[in-house]
Formats: sequence, C-alpha cells, structure tokens
Amino acid sequence: MTRTRRDERGAASAFVLGMAITLLVVAGLVVDGGGALNARMTLADDVEAAAVAGAQATDELRLRADDVLVIDPAEARERAAAVLAGRGYEGIRIVVTDESVTVTARDRVPTLMLNLIGINEFDIEATATSEAEILQ
Repeated sequence: MTRTRRDERGAASAFVLGMAITLLVVAGLVVDGGGALNARMTLADDVEAAAVAGAQATDELRLRADDVLVIDPAEARERAAAVLAGRGYEGIRIVVTDESVTVTARDRVPTLMLNLIGINEFDIEATATSEAEILQ
C-alpha cells in the first residue's frame, strides 16, 4: 500500500493572511469606533449647551407682570442656533415650547481604517432638552 503525502504548502500563508485581515478590521473598529464615540460625545455636549442657552431666553416682561415663566421662542431659537453656528452639523432642529427647548443635530464622522472594507463614515445624532426654571 502506497501512501500519498498531502500537499500542505501555503496553508500557513492563508492562515496568516486571514488573521492579518481580522486584526486590521478589529484595529479599524477600535480606532474609528473610538473616534465616532468621541465625536458623538462632542455633539451631545454641543446640543446640550445649545438647549441650555435657548432655555435661558425667558420672557422677562411676562415674568415680572404675571409671575409666569415662559420662554421667548424667537430669542431661544436664535441663542441655540448661535451656539451651534460654525460647527458644521447637519439637520439641526430646535423645538421651543413655553417651558423647554429641545435641540437635535446630526453629523458624519469619516473613517480612517474601516474605509478599506467599504465603511466610509458613521452617522451620529444627539438630542438634548433643557427646561426654564427660577433658581431660588
């Protein structure tokens, strides 16, 4: 009985290539995912600051006359928009009620490493609401 030897040349090369691709994808997730999380936190901080600035736009005349605290919608939108001006965010939405200001914004974060596998950017969004109140 004759035994034939299996040709295993190149098996290690295929394994090493597979592991290198896997490690590259994991490194891309760490680098680009971390960048996206950082950008998301920055966006959340910015919309929160815009909502607080908007909620500070109270109608002082009505407060003095009727002792009722309401937000001036035009001034609130202007203040919130001023905080976000020049930041390059997309889809900025400012909703003002008598008691609160809600700000939503979106952004896109380009990838550095994941674009090698076709993921070119991450879409991020943040929303914050702030209510007007009298501090005593």
